[in-house]
Amino acid sequence: MATPLLFVALIFFGSSLPFASSSNLQQSCPPCGGLKIPFPLSTDSNCGEQNYRLYCNNNTLQFLSQSGLYYQVISIDPTANMLVISVPTIRKTACISSDLKVEGLTLDESLPFNISKRNEVMLFNCADDILLSPLNCTTTSPCRKFEATSAGKSCRNTLCCSYLKDSAMTSHRIRIRVEGCTAYTSVVNMSPNDPPRTWKFGIELQWA
Repeated sequence: MATPLLFVALIFFGSSLPFASSSNLQQSCPPCGGLKIPFPLSTDSNCGEQNYRLYCNNNTLQFLSQSGLYYQVISIDPTANMLVISVPTIRKTACISSDLKVEGLTLDESLPFNISKRNEVMLFNCADDILLSPLNCTTTSPCRKFEATSAGKSCRNTLCCSYLKDSAMTSHRIRIRVEGCTAYTSVVNMSPNDPPRTWKFGIELQWA
């Protein structure tokens, strides 16, 4: 009787091994630059899920766009499945965003990230044909407040517009181009009367 019992035990423990291996794959990645990495976000092939890939470069957590540019991750909210990446810098000597060469931010639509609906996007140095769009290009647009700050100084007296990223627009791109608007910034969860000093600059992404 010892042999059949041993055989049954081997079957039981052997069948449980795949489940143990699978549970190991549900591990969260270690922190990067002081930011905790909640599952399923991943910074390594040994943790998280690979479709949710971020990059820990020189102890700085970064998000890679489809165009191949890295944007620093500023914060992560695991309960809301949200993260905020940094906005591109605008040159001090010209109204040009640092990602103009790739026409702004583009997300890979095959991955589970998209741009949330809480981003107030401001475009600067725009061509006149943007006035035909439904964007807010009036003197009440928050882009006028940004122009008055030191960060927006190089974009003063240019045509600027703003819009709230919503379901009517693509959730995978913020586009700028030489023939259109050459610079942009974004503020998360902006209230109309908030002064620029209270703005939370960044681009909020959500994951499914």
